[in-house]
Amino acid sequence: MRHPRFSSVLLVATACAILGTLASLPAQAQAPGQAPAPAEAPAAVPPGPYKPVTIVLPTAVADPTFEAFRKQLADIAQKKDRAALARLVATSFFWIPEDVDVADKKKSSIDNLAHAIGLHGRDALGWDAIAGYAVEPTAMNDPERPGVICAPGEPGFDENAADALAEATQTDAADWGYPTKDGIEVRAHPRANAAVVDRLGLHLVRVLPDDSPSNAVTMAFLKVMTPAGKTGFVPSDTVLPLVGEQMCYVKEGNAWKIAGYVGGEHSR
Repeated sequence: MRHPRFSSVLLVATACAILGTLASLPAQAQAPGQAPAPAEAPAAVPPGPYKPVTIVLPTAVADPTFEAFRKQLADIAQKKDRAALARLVATSFFWIPEDVDVADKKKSSIDNLAHAIGLHGRDALGWDAIAGYAVEPTAMNDPERPGVICAPGEPGFDENAADALAEATQTDAADWGYPTKDGIEVRAHPRANAAVVDRLGLHLVRVLPDDSPSNAVTMAFLKVMTPAGKTGFVPSDTVLPLVGEQMCYVKEGNAWKIAGYVGGEHSR
């Protein structure tokens, strides 16, 4: 499943820093009844050049029937046909926003899916989500549910190297993504015709905050930094997050069904 990477090394580093600070305090500073002096947070590391961590892109599902199923989903999303979608949701549908299945077993599978991705109303944003998953050819096996696959798939990479990168840059998984293909052009400005300043290889890519007015509305571009330390912009659909939501599927007989959803916000 899609999960935060790099987090363990950051937690250990932070804990060590706090313990080291407390150990170095004078004895009277830690006297009983007195609150310990607050630990100083590690100095932020400004974005700069970083060592590339090579990735292996996730592969497409090697089943022609899955492609046909995705085309069916795309057609349903275009028509916003809830009844047709309901027929493609497994009765055992699960929803895992964080760690546990919160699907309401007293409700129908389509109702749980609608709650998970937001399908209430004709113009609900959940239809865009369905359309997005319909064009995603990659998936990965769900290690907890035999026969279930979840899309998109995750890239492969050396997690020890990724942990070292996280420690060196004081970042976590939310700060990184991966390119959907080799050679994506990085442009100087969030415009398709802007000058090319670099190209992305098959490696983890640092994603930077972007509050520029020109990109605030459409969010058509992501601001990234290349391993060489060059900053620029790429189309937002060409670099995917390491931590994200997934639609899961299962094949029942010869027919694919939506098995569950990983992510979303749960509110009772």
